[in-house]
Amino acid sequence: MDPPPMPQSERRRRRPPISCVLCRKRKIKCNLETPCSNCVRSKNVACVYDAILPNPPSKRSSGVNASANQSSQAHPLERTQMEIQTEQVPASDTMMTAPSGRSPSMSAPSEKAFPNPSSQPPTEELQILRFRVKQLEEQLTKTVRASTGPATPSPNYNISTTRSHFAGTFHVTSESATDGQPPTISRSIMHKTRVFGQSHWMNGVAQWVNRQFAEVLDLIEPFLQKEGARAMSNLTRCKWLGKTIKAQRTPAWPCPPTRDLPRKDVADALVGNYLRTSETVYRVLHVPTFQRDYEDAMESKNSDMPFLILLKLVMAIGSSIYDDRFSMRATAIRWVHEAQTWISEPEFKARLGLQFLQIHILLLLAREIVGVDGSLVWVSTGELLRFAVYMGLNRDPEFLPRMPCYSSEMRRRLWNTIMELDLQASMESGGPPLCSLDDFNTLPPGNFDDEAIAQENPIPTPDNVFTDVSVALALRKMLPLRLSIVKTLNGISSHAGYEETLRLDQELRAASKLICRELQGYKNRGSGGRVPSDYQTRIVDFFIRRYLTAIHMPFFSVSLKETQYAFSRKVVIENSLKTWCTIFPMSSAMASHSQNNVLPLETDDLSRLALCGTGGFRTSSMQAVFLIAAELKTQVQEETSTLGPMSLRRDLYSVLQEAKKWSLHCMEAGETNIKGYLFLCLVCAQIKGLMHGVSREELPAILLEAAEEAEAGCLKILEGKIDSPAIGLERQDDMGMDPVSEIMADWSLMMPDTHFYLGDSGNMDWMTMDSLAACASYSIDGI
Repeated sequence: MDPPPMPQSERRRRRPPISCVLCRKRKIKCNLETPCSNCVRSKNVACVYDAILPNPPSKRSSGVNASANQSSQAHPLERTQMEIQTEQVPASDTMMTAPSGRSPSMSAPSEKAFPNPSSQPPTEELQILRFRVKQLEEQLTKTVRASTGPATPSPNYNISTTRSHFAGTFHVTSESATDGQPPTISRSIMHKTRVFGQSHWMNGVAQWVNRQFAEVLDLIEPFLQKEGARAMSNLTRCKWLGKTIKAQRTPAWPCPPTRDLPRKDVADALVGNYLRTSETVYRVLHVPTFQRDYEDAMESKNSDMPFLILLKLVMAIGSSIYDDRFSMRATAIRWVHEAQTWISEPEFKARLGLQFLQIHILLLLAREIVGVDGSLVWVSTGELLRFAVYMGLNRDPEFLPRMPCYSSEMRRRLWNTIMELDLQASMESGGPPLCSLDDFNTLPPGNFDDEAIAQENPIPTPDNVFTDVSVALALRKMLPLRLSIVKTLNGISSHAGYEETLRLDQELRAASKLICRELQGYKNRGSGGRVPSDYQTRIVDFFIRRYLTAIHMPFFSVSLKETQYAFSRKVVIENSLKTWCTIFPMSSAMASHSQNNVLPLETDDLSRLALCGTGGFRTSSMQAVFLIAAELKTQVQEETSTLGPMSLRRDLYSVLQEAKKWSLHCMEAGETNIKGYLFLCLVCAQIKGLMHGVSREELPAILLEAAEEAEAGCLKILEGKIDSPAIGLERQDDMGMDPVSEIMADWSLMMPDTHFYLGDSGNMDWMTMDSLAACASYSIDGI
């Protein structure tokens, strides 16, 4: 007799996994979010689900009817056409029509994402398919947006507003270093009507500077608010004196050009200063032709006006290193205004020639160095660039009608200089570059001396021989990489993550090694030929340090707290120190190095240019000082939490002491803003107090004493520079100046407070429209 049949056990339905892979593997509860809370805490970047259900199990009703009811109650807008099609075909057919194409940027669906039809109710299977299709559609949308660039700001961005009496109001746009963290990386800063990108000196140090100002002001604010406070009254006096001095220097507008020239010995010194410094890096002139015309102009006094304008701009640039006091500053400002008046005359077509471009380039260089709206040079560079494109300088002479070698090489040299000015202006202003590699095919200049290109069919000099254009060619080799760096730093949609920053750092270091090896090779050959000057080699080193610092600047503020960005902290501080020593080789921070080949400070052109000029050398020097001050204060705070003796880098502390003296010398050379010197005095006093263990209650008295001492020294210098001391400080009430509002309105340590004035546009041509577009991207009116 056969045994009775065993009762067939009911086949249990295999429930699909609803937790993410990591939570299911660890057997912990998952909150079913993307990413889930456990993955966020463990910093797991890939939070993956094998199957995505419409609702968590705790909220889903059991049975087929509940699933069907939820499906019918879905919002009509969420029912896509593909979802409707899945309802009209059997489950097996739906499986066959599921999307099978795989995008390289989308994760491929797992086999477990589609359960076995025999083990799943049909309605629940449809729900799984719908949500899988919806997930694929969302991933496809993200892929398309990533390829075309984000149309809206990232959700990780945040705009914070900081205010202080000294610095004014800043709107800082920042983002978080990692998802789920508070924003800490500064991407752009808005001050008054201007927006500064990441390459501007304020990014990276702005958050620290504003915190430092806020901390100092919190300590001394009660003393400043007292009636008759000497610190506030002296600051107001210095502000009024600075405005008066600047008004005395500025000539009336318009300033018609004249034929007046200085004495022959003075003019020779000024022209020699320019040819020895700026012309060796930015090739603008054909020196033999210029010297011949210069001698004729000094003898006959009947030269044409365009050449006199060009000559005055050359002398204006050379006057910045004429002496340590910039005694010819007022004359240089007048020369710049004469050139600006001449170039603004509506005679564009008649002037479209190489000499007009030379005057335009020299005008931009003179404006930046002398300090005539130097911060807006980037805006005017757009007009110069379009003039050059209009004349075809962006096309190599090989693709143009045949022309002499002189004309071809001068066109290549001028285009190379314009591209270099575009990059430098973009770095200083924090704006995007105005030209890309796709906009020109002009080859680098040939390796010719100036005398050679004036001959017929000259033969290029070998690359291993130093010529008049060797430094310009060395910088040109790094042009594509530097252009990519500036676009990454100041572009709207191309903000680099830390991996991209490290990649750019590696590429820049590799390129700079080749350039330095090439320039050093000229000196090591011992052939008795020409070699790069000390000024030229330090300029190239300065540019390399400037770009290395700018790459890591966005991560500097967060690197003071997060160890994962410690490399950026090291790079920024070391390059800041080297930048300071490059500009001031007599610094005590260089005491451990040999100084046999270092020029005395009295004859050092680069140091004098940073002392008297107002261009990138001045801003980079102050940027280096601010970054070093931030590092020192962080070191003091870190050392106070230890039991051992305090050990600080004395080379960094010596830079702060030297920077105080240097800032005071800048005022003696014509600087009218005292905030840089005042801030350095306050920071040094605070760091010194923290090093000696001064309590918070005793610190305000030390800071107030430092502020009063600094203002007294500045007041004495400014009073000595005003033409008529009898004007009297009692007239400051006539200017209607409110002390607090005036102080908050000005932060022109490195940014003149000149606002944009477009005037009557009239018939604006293509070149002028570029300047207007640059203004629009550089400013936001009404904020």
